[in-house]
Amino acid sequence: MEKNRIELCDMTEVHADLTKEVLETLPSEEELYDLSELFKVFGDSTRIRILYVLFEAEVCVCDMAAILGMTQSAISHQLRILKQNRLVRSRRDGKSVYYSLADDHVRTIIGQGREHILE
Repeated sequence: MEKNRIELCDMTEVHADLTKEVLETLPSEEELYDLSELFKVFGDSTRIRILYVLFEAEVCVCDMAAILGMTQSAISHQLRILKQNRLVRSRRDGKSVYYSLADDHVRTIIGQGREHILE
């Protein structure tokens, strides 16, 4: 037998009480869509690298580009996506704009994902 084979029931029997209970707890379609969109943002290794930099410090685009060896344009594009999804925030100080994590949820999501892959 193949180790990744999916096991199926030998007969069809719907457990009505269980299915009713589960259906009552499922989030709305809109919530499920929003959640899947959020996780798509985490599906890009460049954005993950940016978030890891922001775990350590609030930085401007110039510093981020130097740290990651990328162009400011490429960094700005990814920061725009992260900001639109409320994962990072910015503040202006004179001519510089500094970016930081929006909140601790970002660190938690990445941390739990990392724990999972390292198990």
